[in-house]
Amino acid sequence: MTTPTLQSPLRHTLKHNTHFDGNVQSIGFERHGRRATTGVIAAGEYHFGTEAPERMIVVSGELEAKVGDAWVMYAAGTSFEVAGKSGFDVRAKHPVAYLCEYL
Repeated sequence: MTTPTLQSPLRHTLKHNTHFDGNVQSIGFERHGRRATTGVIAAGEYHFGTEAPERMIVVSGELEAKVGDAWVMYAAGTSFEVAGKSGFDVRAKHPVAYLCEYL
């Protein structure tokens, strides 16, 4: 495995995102023309707005999400979808790793 250098094309395709005073951090990337982010949500409760439809996949831990009126617990390996131009709330008791796919 090679380590990317400053000359690597990855330098142009990865974007670090920080939200909520550093409590949610992610790396944005594009693969096969589709945008996605992968990151970690620290313990707490947060609201996200959406421009495009999204699929949130819990990679590690458990994440409670409110899309609409009800809170639902999502364990590692499960996912939920959110409509574009809307929003959703999440809360975590412990750090949670996720993958967000823009649909």
